[in-house]
Amino acid sequence: MNDMRRAAPGRIRIIGGSLRNSRLEVPNLPGLRPTVERVRETLFNWLAPVIDGARCLDLCAGTGALGIEALSRGAAAVQFVERDARAAQALRANLARLKADGGQVAALEAEAFLRGTAQPCDVVFLDPPFALELWPALARQLEQGGWLAARAWIYVESPRGPAPALPPNWQLHREGQAGEVRFALYRRALPLS
Repeated sequence: MNDMRRAAPGRIRIIGGSLRNSRLEVPNLPGLRPTVERVRETLFNWLAPVIDGARCLDLCAGTGALGIEALSRGAAAVQFVERDARAAQALRANLARLKADGGQVAALEAEAFLRGTAQPCDVVFLDPPFALELWPALARQLEQGGWLAARAWIYVESPRGPAPALPPNWQLHREGQAGEVRFALYRRALPLS
């Protein structure tokens, strides 16, 4: 789930790729705040050289806008993880309506999902509910649990201000700010033994 300090709109738009201009139905749920278009556009400009054929993980997916944008732009597969059953159901409905092949939805807490069998991902979207401050714990699980490909890209959305504590081998590639949100793309380096 994302935070832009406003209520979720009823619909948001996919901005690029094969599903460009498609609308996602967004349920009216407390705390559900989709990543705004200009941030998604910037992020996917950054990811353009690597998204085609990528295996992605949309952790704390909320509306699934980031993962669906990835599918629209050629990602091979996206695993969506969303704890709220209503948001997960809306995400499944949007994927089915858009015929967005390659998307799977798990209605689970992110921490519980990451305790499962890992499948290394090329791109991870890490955007937990801001109030829960889950970045360090989820980043540690991603890094130690085998969820990241050797040179994975990790997108982190957090409140404006200092970056959350992340593994030292996640190297900042690009970052920006929009309103009260800091967004950043990291590249995983192999940890030193």
